[in-house]
Formats: sequence, structure tokens, C-alpha cells
Amino acid sequence: MKTATETVPFRTLSLVKTDETTDDIRSSATRSLQSGMAAMRELAAALDADLGDAFERAVRTILNAKGRVIVCGVGKSGHIGRKLAATLASTGTPAFFVHPTEASHGDLGMIVPDDVIVALSWSGETAELGDLVSFSGRFSIPLIAVTSKPDSTLGRAADILLALPRVRESCPHDLAPTSSTLIQLALGDALAVALIEQRGFTSAGFKVLHPGGKLAARLKTVQQLMHAGPEIPLVSDGTVMSEALIVIAGRRYGCCGVTDADGRLIGIVTDGDLRRHMGPALLDTPVRTIMTADPVVVERELLASTALGLMNRKRITALFVTEDGRPVGILHVHDLLQAGVA
Repeated sequence: MKTATETVPFRTLSLVKTDETTDDIRSSATRSLQSGMAAMRELAAALDADLGDAFERAVRTILNAKGRVIVCGVGKSGHIGRKLAATLASTGTPAFFVHPTEASHGDLGMIVPDDVIVALSWSGETAELGDLVSFSGRFSIPLIAVTSKPDSTLGRAADILLALPRVRESCPHDLAPTSSTLIQLALGDALAVALIEQRGFTSAGFKVLHPGGKLAARLKTVQQLMHAGPEIPLVSDGTVMSEALIVIAGRRYGCCGVTDADGRLIGIVTDGDLRRHMGPALLDTPVRTIMTADPVVVERELLASTALGLMNRKRITALFVTEDGRPVGILHVHDLLQAGVA
């Protein structure tokens, strides 16, 4: 028996409805998504109006900054802020997240006058942001505020105000941050994309900043995966098929390239060519009469993922890599799959 001083665990106070049907659950999910989409439409409309002008100023301020972007926020806004900082940093805009509470206990020393501060607060009255706001004013550090209340403490203190539309949360009680965090996230992504485009940040930049994982595989170049030198299956255009078959069999690519007297690639012999010309005279036939002329080729700087897409469209399994018309490598679809490009 429980004594008078014992408390009931909080979770036992929750009411669990057991009569929900599958349709009820799916309808709930659909309503939530529809609410989120409505909020996104409001954000898009705001960007086409006054928010658009402030957004442009924010992008230009960050572009012109000599320092980093310092992103800060508390609670759900803080989670969104961490994601924004990570996205910016990985796409060519140096950035990091500073928690406002930690800033008040020494982390303000991480911020310098050349930086730009982006502060997120739906209400604009987050008390923990006070020291950061004061610090930005004291040292003339540009402050970009992302809030739904322009007349809030944060909104009034901002150098640039990104005023979000006041959307209804998808939470049935209009309480849990849902639609509001969605448009915060979307605005942050829009900011990052605008900076990517304004900086001319390329896939080569992604490769430098994303050396690991699936994205790294997609950013590999043909040169990194191709086979070169003696591994390239090549024959001259005067070779007969009996000799060409030995070259094909001695490699694992299922084909061989055909070069002219200047070493330029003029054709390719594949298993498809062999099937089409199968007959008693095949072994004595010159490769030039069997080969497929002007084969599909790529350059070594091409992204491996682009090469894979080309193979899929052309329904081929190997590509020769050329430079000034001369073969410098060969790339097989198995190389791409093993590297995790697909």
C-alpha cells in the first residue's frame, strides 16, 4: 500500500486512448502534414513580401562578414539552430552553435567583432539570449534575429529582423512546437542554399568538407576509381578478333578499346558486338569491322555519380576515360558499386 508521502509516477497520469483505429491515426498524421504545408505556404508568401528584403540583407551581411556565423537558440529553437550551424559549416560558410546559457558563463569569448550572430527564438523573449544580445550591441556584432514577434525584445534589438509568420502549430492544442519549428528549419535551409549559390560553392567544395560516408562516395571523381596504364584493354585497329578476344578475356571489363595509329580511341568491342557477329569467320575478322565506332567516353574530372547515371541511361557497363581523344583509363560499373556510389 502506498503511503501518503509516495508520489505517482508522472507517466501513469497520461491518458492512453485504446479505441483509436488505424484510420484515426493516419488522419492525425495527414492533418499534421497539411498543417505543416500550410505553414510553409505562409512562409513562402512572407518571403515574397517584406521578409524577402530582410532575407537579402541577411545573406549579404553573412557574405561580407570576415568572421564566422554564430548561431544560438534555446529549446526547440536551439535544436534548429544547431542544424543551421551544421548546414552552413558544411557548405562553405564557417559557423558554429553557441548555447546562450554557456555564453553567459564564458563562451562569449568565442565570439569576435568580425562574426555575425543569428539568434532564433519563436517568442523573441527568451531570457537566456539577453547576454548575447547585449554583447552583440556592445561590440557592434551584427545580430540577425529569427522570431515570430517583431516587437519582442529580440526583434527590437536586431540589426536584421527575419520575422516569421505566426502559424498555428500542428499540435492539436496549438502548443508543442511543430509547424513553427518546421518553418524555422525551412528558413535556415533557404539561407544556407542562398549562400551556397552566392558563393559559387561547388561539388568540389563538398568533397573537401565531406570526406566520409555516402556523400563522400558520390563526390568521388572518375579518376579516383578508374583503371589506368596496362590495365586498360586496348588493341589497334589492324588487330584481328582472335587477338582481341585474348585481350578481352585477360581483363574483367567485358570489352576492349580500339585505337588508330595516333593512339586515339575510335571504337569499342563489347560482348554485344560479339553476339551480333558470331560466326565461323569471326576469329579472322579485323576489329574495325566488328567494333562500335565513336563509343561513349568521359573525362577523368567527371563525378563518379554522374558517370553512373550515364551508364544507366546508355545501358552500358564500362566507360573509357579519354584525354585529347586518347584513352587514359577505363571505369566499370562494379567499381562504382564497390565504392558505394550507387
